Amino acid sequence: MEEELGTYSRGFITNVPADLASEKAQEYRTKIFKYPMEGVYIYSFEEGKMLYAAGWEEVSGIPDSEINMLEIVTMTAPDFSPFVNEINDKALKFLHVRNKNLNDYSFTIELKILHRNGSEVPVNARVSVHDTFENGTLKSIMGRFHVDHGLRFGKVMRYAAYGPEKDQFESDLNASLFYPFHISSKELEVLHLISQGFAYKEMAKKLDVSLSAIEKRIAPLFLRFEVNNNAHLVAFAYENNLLP
Repeated sequence: MEEELGTYSRGFITNVPADLASEKAQEYRTKIFKYPMEGVYIYSFEEGKMLYAAGWEEVSGIPDSEINMLEIVTMTAPDFSPFVNEINDKALKFLHVRNKNLNDYSFTIELKILHRNGSEVPVNARVSVHDTFENGTLKSIMGRFHVDHGLRFGKVMRYAAYGPEKDQFESDLNASLFYPFHISSKELEVLHLISQGFAYKEMAKKLDVSLSAIEKRIAPLFLRFEVNNNAHLVAFAYENNLLP
């Protein structure tokens, strides 16, 4: 039986909120910078609970004392939920098999969440490794959900991966994602150059990569978005707000 999307990552999270009166939470409050209209959290896999939360009532209508990891995962708007569940699973699986330089990894997604009042809120969400165990494996993560009313959505989900093995991270995600309409930052970078009329060799030189690397970024987009040439690809990108 096929595993339901989100099952893997949800197996590691709980609905336990942070004790904001704790010494650790108070320490985080003084050390962690938070932008206006941004919800921040730290979740411990070791303790199975939130360690810190700030800004969530402003972003989602849920008080910091009540917000928990399960609530954050399930507050995604329905249109975005399949992809967010899927990328959460794939990213966590990627991190779980590594124990070197884990603190340098993160990923971002553009999505909408459901506010407690029922409205949809556009956010840039960034999830990063916050701490590791002595053996280098994953211990806790930090999330930042920044409200951005300038985001324009189509049917393509945008994400980016960062870290020492960034290319491998994105390649692993792309190779295993089942949600058809998605695009990575690396692919979006090439798409911008196509729209500006660059030839493949010019793109390779500009990005300091091989010609085959450019082709490997573009070919999957043709299949994924069901287009036949660069002109159709660019038109599809404009229709779905991938290009300004």
